[in-house]
Amino acid sequence: MPDATLTISDRIQQKLDDLTRAERQLAHSILENYPASGLGPLAALARDAQVSVPTVARMVQKLGFKGYPEFQAELREELRAKAKSPIAKHDTWADGAPSGHMLNRFTDAVIDNIRHTLGQINPAAFDEACDLVADKARHLYIVGGRITHTMAEYLFLHMQVIRPNLTHIQSTSNTWPHHLLDISEEDVVVVFDVRRYENNTLKLAEMAHAKGAKLILFTDQWRSPIHQLADISISSRIVVPSAWDSAATTLLLVETMISTVQNLNWDETKARMEELEDMFDQTKLFRKFT
Repeated sequence: MPDATLTISDRIQQKLDDLTRAERQLAHSILENYPASGLGPLAALARDAQVSVPTVARMVQKLGFKGYPEFQAELREELRAKAKSPIAKHDTWADGAPSGHMLNRFTDAVIDNIRHTLGQINPAAFDEACDLVADKARHLYIVGGRITHTMAEYLFLHMQVIRPNLTHIQSTSNTWPHHLLDISEEDVVVVFDVRRYENNTLKLAEMAHAKGAKLILFTDQWRSPIHQLADISISSRIVVPSAWDSAATTLLLVETMISTVQNLNWDETKARMEELEDMFDQTKLFRKFT
């Protein structure tokens, strides 16, 4: 039997790198609509994932189960345990709204994403990533994609205050090659890439990796192809009841990194913040109420 302390979702994510292409396709299909996707007949799961029945059987065995019935029994046990948890017992998050209201459904999904993400994250790897980002001797490059560029900009804005020697790379392919001219093996590149994994971002990561730069990847539970190149990958669960994925858990990790790096360099950060505030006062950027 597999480790009972891990959910089936946890086990699938741990095994992703060991799965065949068809099995990875199946794994993504299961995680896409977890846990409901695994509650139906084996043939239905295979059909929905567009894989063969033997592929389902093989992957279930790789997860440590004797067969599909045992896999389903464990999944149903997860659901029963979840129904007893404090989160599941909480009637509503927004007073005055029914439990089925989108405010409460969305919040439930985000909290579940956070819980699973923090259960899977490697604190030592996260600390190592923060140390690299805090190292002022290394030039820091930050890049995102079509949607994730907002996360990249958010991290960059805070890092500008905390440390010198950094660059925000625009993800469009007609601008970022110029930055690659100066990237060296001492540098750090923070990359944001979630599904639908962008070719431009992958090519940038490949070229930065070839120049010896350290790659830190913020990605989702299925992990960007950049994961194979990254020195450190930080994965977040992103699925919510929406046509779009959620950035809430990724933002939690980004803000935690900002706080950690700020504390690592606090003396210099404080001096930079004081100088910046003086500039704000001189330019009258913000209103003063005293």
